[in-house]
Amino acid sequence: MDILDKIDGLEAKFHEVSLFITDPQVIADQQRYVRLNREYHELERVLEVARQYKKIRLDLDQAKQLFYNESDPELKAMAREEMDSLEPQVPRLEEEIKLLMLPQDPEDGKNVVMEIRGGTGGDEAALFAGDLFRMYTKYFETKGFKYSVSSFSEGAVGGYKEIIFNVTGQQVYGTLKYESGVHRVQRIPVTETQGRVHTSAATVAVLPEADEFEVHINEGEIRWDYFRSGGAGGQNVNKVESGVRLRYNWRNPNTGEVQEILIECTETRDQPKNKERALARLRTQIYDKEHQKYIDDIAARRKTMVSTGDRSAKIRTYNYPQGRITDHRIGYTVYNLAAFMDGDIQGVIDALTVAENAERLKESEL
Repeated sequence: MDILDKIDGLEAKFHEVSLFITDPQVIADQQRYVRLNREYHELERVLEVARQYKKIRLDLDQAKQLFYNESDPELKAMAREEMDSLEPQVPRLEEEIKLLMLPQDPEDGKNVVMEIRGGTGGDEAALFAGDLFRMYTKYFETKGFKYSVSSFSEGAVGGYKEIIFNVTGQQVYGTLKYESGVHRVQRIPVTETQGRVHTSAATVAVLPEADEFEVHINEGEIRWDYFRSGGAGGQNVNKVESGVRLRYNWRNPNTGEVQEILIECTETRDQPKNKERALARLRTQIYDKEHQKYIDDIAARRKTMVSTGDRSAKIRTYNYPQGRITDHRIGYTVYNLAAFMDGDIQGVIDALTVAENAERLKESEL
């Protein structure tokens, strides 16, 4: 099928979706309305590029007709110049349209909950988890993403045994989803007296934030505890029970197995706000567990490690003696470790995105 035929089909689909999202019955069904609204904006992006593509093809055809049918040398030269300008744009726009026409991951536009945990390596793993957190926050600054820490547990000599934080902005999950997995570091720890290089690891999980209507929670079954928050912050922190802890028994819909979920939130000094944030994290955790089958199905189909969501897979090595970063999924290696740890990670994210899109284009009919 010619790409113009595909564009015509998308224009018809866009018109149909445009009518649906103004229908009061659709608007009343929040889940359906959000899905159609997302589809509307995705189609709008494709058709914007498609309109450019159609115009360039039309202009190119006119320039060719002028060049082959005109006898005036000056007009022929002008037509030739326009052909030379337009011809390279056709394949570039075709490629852009093909990528935009690939089915988008419905999670890509969502905000995320990120969890970084020190793995093997004790104190050094906690220090590395702290370095990763700093790396990501520096990257967020360049993207205009906002973040807020929900909870953390500090390491004995610094860094974090665990830190959990929310990230908000445009296309956050689509940008950060490739970061899930085991990050390995090779360096001389500050605690090492003989100058030997040690290998440690930290795990990163990037979870798409769940919307309220995507997850069913029986709030009557939540058990709440309240406690005084520790740490700095004046008398209020120590005297008021603003910290919240929830326990919830989640039943796996596939196996029937019951698992207790425990969440603590001490992010603010306002107990209702902490309850609200703990509930949001509970929704996200349940959504992530129920969503794992979808991720596993994608992994099985694609046979690619780029976005399987497998958090046990070693995805990247940070080698300090060589100043080297290697992403094992795509064989990507650069020697700019200092800049990378200072938040300059867009290069590897772009490379992972390109590799994933190439894999998806192979599987599609485009």
